[in-house]
Amino acid sequence: MLKGAGTGKEEINLNGIHEECGVFGVYSNTLANVAHLTYFGLYALQHRGQESCGIVVNERGVFKTHKGLGLVNEVFGERELNEFEDGRIAVGHVRYSTTGNVNTSNCQPLTVRHVKGSLAIAHNGNLVNALELRREYELRGAIFHTTSDTEVISYAITRERLESGSIQEAVEKAMRKIKGAYSLVIMSPKKLIAARDPNGFRPLSIGVLPNDDGYVVASETCAFDSIGAKFLRDVEPGEIVVIDENGIDSIKTHCGCKSSMCVFEFIYFARPDSVIEGASVHRARLRAGNFLALEHPVQADVVIGCPDSGLDAALGFSQTSGIPYGVGFIKNRYIGRTFIQPTQGMRENSVKIKLNVIRETVEGKRVVLVDDSIVRGTTSAKVVQLLRNAGAKEIHMRISSPPFISECFFGTDIDSKENLIANKHSVEEIAKMIGVDSLGFLSVDNVVKLAENAGCGFCRGCFTGEYPIEVPSEIPKDKFETKFQE
Repeated sequence: MLKGAGTGKEEINLNGIHEECGVFGVYSNTLANVAHLTYFGLYALQHRGQESCGIVVNERGVFKTHKGLGLVNEVFGERELNEFEDGRIAVGHVRYSTTGNVNTSNCQPLTVRHVKGSLAIAHNGNLVNALELRREYELRGAIFHTTSDTEVISYAITRERLESGSIQEAVEKAMRKIKGAYSLVIMSPKKLIAARDPNGFRPLSIGVLPNDDGYVVASETCAFDSIGAKFLRDVEPGEIVVIDENGIDSIKTHCGCKSSMCVFEFIYFARPDSVIEGASVHRARLRAGNFLALEHPVQADVVIGCPDSGLDAALGFSQTSGIPYGVGFIKNRYIGRTFIQPTQGMRENSVKIKLNVIRETVEGKRVVLVDDSIVRGTTSAKVVQLLRNAGAKEIHMRISSPPFISECFFGTDIDSKENLIANKHSVEEIAKMIGVDSLGFLSVDNVVKLAENAGCGFCRGCFTGEYPIEVPSEIPKDKFETKFQE
């Protein structure tokens, strides 16, 4: 799918749907190299955002920041990391924008200097009332420096901080105003705070550092593995977790709502080695393939997955159907998730640069191709054509999610309704448009069964058009740019 990234150039993204952001925070009981710990944590969360990243370290009450556009290893080298001194608290962020253009001002974590003390904040999610709150704050004299709704959250907290006895009390009061999806890590001069919206749209977990030296908070448990931390528990929907020299404390005044975790975390966003709400992501994707094989059986010779998020589901399809699993594609892992092509002819060949078919696997065979989703259908058509060119006799595509028929208001970059192919065409029509012999989507009933024994409910709004909370009639992707540059 073509995507304008605010650079004046055109980029190609082969996946169609973009990940969420990733947040990370660490509190050490002793002075430690928390910048390096955060760096490794962000590396593990890189799949959740590749546009920008940043780290803020609390060096004895003084906040030191480094952030920029690019991947973690592009923004941070040994020199940048060594510029941080030892500290006890740090927060980090990897970003893919769902609101706000791609520029350095929107890089997170955001740092706010306030009369009651500085704070740094990193956010994963999307508010449904950010536009309303921003207008309210600007009319009261607030000046915004970014086009991200994360800054709206920071204003909500700092305004409450003026009349609150503690930073956690200010966060608790601010949560009464902000609506939508948010998993937050917040650093004050003496505390690390984690907070999750009452519906629990986005994941957030707590871990224990090696030798019980402190705590770490991250979007996914795979970040704990990267630094040798041990998973402790998930932050509950609506919970505020406060970590300081006295240990860990919890505020649960916003808890009690029915949880609505984004089910696409298990289908695509999260890394397969993560555990979310007690459920293995890898196992959930295997189950997606199991269900697909039962819902949409087919006679075929080989099952292949579209790298990377289709691989586990393809293995599950193979296990249930008895059709052999094969490696159908080699993925070029050195060009990242997006790359720029200067001419239309080059853009049309973009899939060939990122994916190459293993002809031996598919030539002369009936192929089951498993992928996580179809958004506009353009990328799927190109991948199917690669298989045709490699000699596939038949292509039967199976999708490990239901058809997208509605946009997402909680942070997933699902396109507007008019650009969603399933909102305009039947399954049979889509199959013909992308060039496959048959097409099958996972049912809405089974998509909520993927995360076996998960301790949460699920949001399926993009598949059903029904949302767990009230949403605006429309939120433009560039909402702050269109509303506040008149």
